[in-house]
Amino acid sequence: MQSKGSNSMVSNMVFRTRISSLLISMFATFASFYVAGRLWQDAENRVHLIKELDRIAGLGQSAISVDDTLKIIACREQHKKLSALEMDLAAARQEGFTSKRSSDTDGAVSKRRPLVVIGVLTRFGRKNNRDAIRKAWMGSGGTLKKMEKEKGIVSRFVIGRSANRGDSLDRIIDDENRQTNDFIILDQVEAPGELPKKAKMFFALAADRWDAEFYAKVNDDVYVNIDALGATLTSHLDKPRVYIGCMKSGEVFSEPSHKWYEPDWWKFGDKKSYFRHGSGEMYVISGALAKFISINRSLLRTYAHDDVSAGSWFIGLDVKHVDEGKFCCSSWSTEAICSGV
Repeated sequence: MQSKGSNSMVSNMVFRTRISSLLISMFATFASFYVAGRLWQDAENRVHLIKELDRIAGLGQSAISVDDTLKIIACREQHKKLSALEMDLAAARQEGFTSKRSSDTDGAVSKRRPLVVIGVLTRFGRKNNRDAIRKAWMGSGGTLKKMEKEKGIVSRFVIGRSANRGDSLDRIIDDENRQTNDFIILDQVEAPGELPKKAKMFFALAADRWDAEFYAKVNDDVYVNIDALGATLTSHLDKPRVYIGCMKSGEVFSEPSHKWYEPDWWKFGDKKSYFRHGSGEMYVISGALAKFISINRSLLRTYAHDDVSAGSWFIGLDVKHVDEGKFCCSSWSTEAICSGV
């Protein structure tokens, strides 16, 4: 009896053990399938993500259509152009060309864009000439401001500094400017031989300070008909790059003893004749040309005369040269804009 009972218990234990082993095996198998499925799904997800990243980054060539490829190339080209423009803009700002709203010397913002900024180039010891100009056509104080506000014409005397900075010559100009507030004082030496550089610096600084349609250079012994000037310039507002003056040429003098000696005479050919340029008493350039001078001031060279120098800056550009008889200051007429005094 005991033997049969013992065998039955052993058999039951073996059966239960086999069932447990089978269940464990089945569970392990299902777990393996589950883990393998998850790993396969994760692998597919990773492959999909890699393809998407490659497509977005432009690395997976097989996943990019022709249109997408062309778009990526175009974007890269635009990025290169933008980088180049940013470098040009940084260089222009370093040279002094910045985008500014027009303002007067007091820093007040002007609501109206000036029609023209006139630079009257003057020298030390010429106060009588300046006073005559203030009385004749430029005005002073409230009259000067009224001309700016109503006619859009800004006018300033332009002068440099003495070779001996802070001496009596500088102090006289500073005192006069405190009374009249109608000077542009350049940070360069005031000397007869520096007149071409002086004209260049006037255009550059005026373009930085005022956003005007035109900029004019005038000598301090010239009378200007403001109304005639305004009417003439208004008729040229449709020209984006214009250079207006009493156009002339002339002999290039190679003898050092001559009054009008040109050190670079050999550059003007065997006939030694200057190219066409606006006479130095008065000439006008459009805003785009003044900005061109401002940006390139360190590159633009000067010759013996300011009018020849200005003409050389524009001769290689797409500029409209206007030979305007009204700017011939030596021949006064009822319609003339300027006259020597």
